[in-house]
Amino acid sequence: MSSSVRVVRSLPPSDGVLREIPLPPYVTGEDAQFAVRAVVVHAPRRWSGGTICRNDASPHPCRLHRWGRRVLALRGLPPAEIDALIERGDPTAEPGPPRLGA
Repeated sequence: MSSSVRVVRSLPPSDGVLREIPLPPYVTGEDAQFAVRAVVVHAPRRWSGGTICRNDASPHPCRLHRWGRRVLALRGLPPAEIDALIERGDPTAEPGPPRLGA
């Protein structure tokens, strides 16, 4: 009979805050589609304890929702258009062409 020993390494203590997801160096159409999916799937949901992420029940806005909003903003979408995408609730919606100066 052989025995094996597992070594479990613990992570250093953290303050409970996860780092932001890195932004792409430039935003492609595919990045924008992923961002639309992120903001729609990780939309806010009202709950008895406050607003949570509809997908994973973490406090809203979750990391993926924040990443999606930042990517769409880099693509040139103003906050009102991002909110409209979320309101429509279609994760396959087209975010629109990049805007000049964005």
